[in-house]
Amino acid sequence: MDQLKYTTIWQQNVNKSRISQHNLISSNYLVSKQVSIIALQEPAIDNDSFTLASREWVAIYPTLHRKPNMSTRAVTLIRTSLNLDMWEQIDFPSADVVVIQLHGEWGKVTIANVYNDCNNDDTIRLLTEFHIRNQAAVYQANIGTAHVLWVGDFNRHHPYWDDPRNDRLFTNEATAAAEKLIEAIADAGLDLVLPSGTPTHRHNVSKLWSRLDQVFISDHSENILVSCDTQPDHWGLNMDHLPILMVLDMKAEISENTEISNFRDVDWEAFHKELSTQLAKLPPPSQIKSQSQMDKSCEGLTIAIQRTIISKVPMSTITPKSKRWWTKELTQLRCLANKLRRQSYQRRHNLTHGIHGQHNMAVKNYHRVLEQTKRQHWRDWLEKGDDLDLWTAHWLVSSLGGDGGRM
Repeated sequence: MDQLKYTTIWQQNVNKSRISQHNLISSNYLVSKQVSIIALQEPAIDNDSFTLASREWVAIYPTLHRKPNMSTRAVTLIRTSLNLDMWEQIDFPSADVVVIQLHGEWGKVTIANVYNDCNNDDTIRLLTEFHIRNQAAVYQANIGTAHVLWVGDFNRHHPYWDDPRNDRLFTNEATAAAEKLIEAIADAGLDLVLPSGTPTHRHNVSKLWSRLDQVFISDHSENILVSCDTQPDHWGLNMDHLPILMVLDMKAEISENTEISNFRDVDWEAFHKELSTQLAKLPPPSQIKSQSQMDKSCEGLTIAIQRTIISKVPMSTITPKSKRWWTKELTQLRCLANKLRRQSYQRRHNLTHGIHGQHNMAVKNYHRVLEQTKRQHWRDWLEKGDDLDLWTAHWLVSSLGGDGGRM
């Protein structure tokens, strides 16, 4: 079993956009940063109540997911390579919160992925009640090795974390609502992690920046916090919230990647020739008269087949990030959109600068070409496909729905 030196958490509101969520979970940047947990707020949820994931991730839904009159607004993704014995989900009475707990030699950390409605304080009240009710499950005898994180979109404005110059945000009603959140984090013994004044959200209409997304950590846990900051360079398509990347000094056990035999690309003529060679090494056929003779014959046959497979069956080399439809043009358009996105963020206080319009046009162009390329690849594959491809297409369109993640 391998180990990662740190546990890395990516937090982001994806604004219910399937394109945004797809681009996020397929990003090579998550791999380079060794992100093992993604906390999504307002995830993409389809008509069958599934989110969008991939085989690299396990999707953790709220306890009340799919309950009548409940709309899921928080989903946590855990990388499949993370040891299953290292984490568990804890029940929480809301469709807006997912609570998981990680265990390790360093102790345990309870992570609440939160979407807090801007029109009521129900989630804040439930978080306070949960903290009081689950003291034994959250904390150990040695409180120094038990940690708590609240991460997510809290939809509250206050001079404590917003830029104090944004007077428009601090109405009496908004301040009173924020004070309830401040009381809740104080009662839970949590501290603000992101520096005050760091913007995380751009309003779609006014294009003004504010702070809606937060990271709160238990006040005794500074020793496990390596870094926590927004990632404006990776502000994704159709997103109005910046991602937040947090690194914790907690070793994470991960499973080793296993290669898979690729029987679709076997040279069967060479396979049969090798199998004949291996079978020729066995004793000549004879009538089986005892159980031990049967067992010995089966063992010899199995060894011959396994040796042939090892010798003649190639291993799968397609990586989880492979996209057969990707083109150099898309790479260039994405690089241009990312470059203009960084420049737009740097000039966020100058709303009349032309870079903002250039950024919007580049994103729309990339989005348009991306969708056209995927649709054309699907058509070309169906038109040129052989019998095996047609069976695969039938399986894709007729299979039951799912989130694409590994269960």
